[in-house]
Amino acid sequence: MAHLVFAGTHGSEDPTRAAFPFLQAVANKERGDDVEIVLAGDAVVLVKDAVVNAVVPIGWPPLKETFPKVVGYGIPIHV
Repeated sequence: MAHLVFAGTHGSEDPTRAAFPFLQAVANKERGDDVEIVLAGDAVVLVKDAVVNAVVPIGWPPLKETFPKVVGYGIPIHV
């Protein structure tokens, strides 16, 4: 089991990059790793419900589907 920290610096202006830390954290948590998410810069808005509901990355599930998994798994989010 590894301890991984996923950093996000992109906000809703780049929805695909904005979603990556959440997608990576969920995938690694599901394989048994210990994970955390750190949001900085433009990414800090990604903890607001309105923004979570609006972020739709290209080729990946909307953040509104991924974010509840982050919360459900108890993955820490540092802003």
